[in-house]
Amino acid sequence: MKNLSGLWLALLLLLVVPGARAQKFGWVDSEFITSKMPEYAKAKAELDALSDTWQKEIEAQKKDLDKLYRTYQAEEVVLTEAMKKKRQDEILKKEQDIKAYQNKQFGYEGQLFKKRQELNKPVQDKVFEACEKVAKKKQLAVLFDKSGDLTMLYTNPAHDYTEFVLEELGLGAEDRNQPGPKGAVKTVAPPKTPVDPNFESDSGASEMAPASKTPTKTTRPVKKPAK
Repeated sequence: MKNLSGLWLALLLLLVVPGARAQKFGWVDSEFITSKMPEYAKAKAELDALSDTWQKEIEAQKKDLDKLYRTYQAEEVVLTEAMKKKRQDEILKKEQDIKAYQNKQFGYEGQLFKKRQELNKPVQDKVFEACEKVAKKKQLAVLFDKSGDLTMLYTNPAHDYTEFVLEELGLGAEDRNQPGPKGAVKTVAPPKTPVDPNFESDSGASEMAPASKTPTKTTRPVKKPAK
């Protein structure tokens, strides 16, 4: 859900392109959305189980290594130099094997990393499709991700479309899918940034023109006919 380049492009359009300020925009919290999805919970449980299994295997190998080392220390005084060298090589190889296995399972692009990508991709694709549908329905030019790389200094509830995406996924509550009160600002991190008055509100409300006054009808005096 992270799209930093797209975010910068959107901000550039708002600042430079004439008429871009009139475009509607919104934001969602993708982490909150995925946390509500049963598919995500299932994937997380599977990953946790794999991680726990591999970690136990590593701990067992470390116990074997510790036992091997303690045995060597206890028998070192009675071993010949050739036997010492053999034992030391065995201990060194065991250490290297443990490190290699640990890196294979938990390292960068290891088995856990690949499995996480495999299980999370269907979830991410589903969230992306729901966001795309909401953006089209609400006619949004830009839809930011609050969980993205770029920190949002403030988030106005009036532009929060997270619940709409949840509803699109069949996980939302209709009574909650309404924009927040106009002007209410939720501060995420200092400093507070004033809301740009040139942005158009998503609520679709427009300013009411003042009612025109009804013109007063004036009665002209009737002239008497000359005798």
